[in-house]
Amino acid sequence: MSVVAACVYGGGRRVREIDLTRPESLDMAPGEFAWIGLFEPTLDELHVLQHRFGLHPLAVEDAQSAHQMPKVDIYGDQLFVTARTAHLQDDKIGYGETDIFVGADHIITVRHGSARSHTELRAQLEAAPSHLKHGVDYVLHAVLDYIVDGYFPIVDAIEEEVLEMERSALDAFLSRAEIMRIFSLRRDLMRFGRILGPMEEVASRLEHHDMPCVDAEVRPYFRDVSDHVRRVASRADGLREVLSSVFEASSLLEQQRQGIITRRLAAWAAILAVPTAIAGIYGMNFDVMPELRWKFGYFLILGLIAAACLFLYTRFKRAGWL
Repeated sequence: MSVVAACVYGGGRRVREIDLTRPESLDMAPGEFAWIGLFEPTLDELHVLQHRFGLHPLAVEDAQSAHQMPKVDIYGDQLFVTARTAHLQDDKIGYGETDIFVGADHIITVRHGSARSHTELRAQLEAAPSHLKHGVDYVLHAVLDYIVDGYFPIVDAIEEEVLEMERSALDAFLSRAEIMRIFSLRRDLMRFGRILGPMEEVASRLEHHDMPCVDAEVRPYFRDVSDHVRRVASRADGLREVLSSVFEASSLLEQQRQGIITRRLAAWAAILAVPTAIAGIYGMNFDVMPELRWKFGYFLILGLIAAACLFLYTRFKRAGWL
């Protein structure tokens, strides 16, 4: 069986390990609960737990399909919570799913597509018996909080990349690859936002509504999860706006640079038009033209060309075109 960890807890401390191949190891005294962590189990493996803990068939089916949006379902005196995990994979945001069965004497976590196990979380809770003794509802809060905390490194990494893009856009033209990356990040952040909204709703329902297996003194803890989700959502929205601003600023700067280049070309074209026009006039093949045989004509025309070009250069320089 794909069991990562399975233990019985009582009074905030680990009582014993569970061997799911031995049904008697699942017998628990009053006040004890089982915390079982599974990673991508088969349907047969889920049926074993379904039979032992009375899991609802629809919840088992959802946990097996692993294509659910974050939600909270109530089945009698049990809860079924679906949360979405997220991680960076090849410069893209990848997603997994964690399904949580919560009953009076058990909490079962089923992970799909997430390499971030709950081993570290379990160790932290076992080191804090005063929290773990609250029971399955506090473990549920801790698992959700652990999943949401995994969102922050994603927005931190994207934020650093976006800030680097912003600096680059102010210094030079964005390349085609950088523009494609901007649109790719915007799509990823939009998809991320579609996950964050339901995750916040899950935490809000657990905080504000009466739920089986969730005691009144534990419900305020879910406010912390909700606050974390809102912080991530706010930062994700901010990054999307910055990406839009980077693209717009880059387009404006590119238009400005093109305008400067166009003015410079126009100014040099106007300056070169003077000698071109004069040379064109005196290059005509007419027999009778003024000053053709004047010995100072050549020097006069060169001076006129130089004076006209210098005058135009000075005017364009003052106007900021050169």
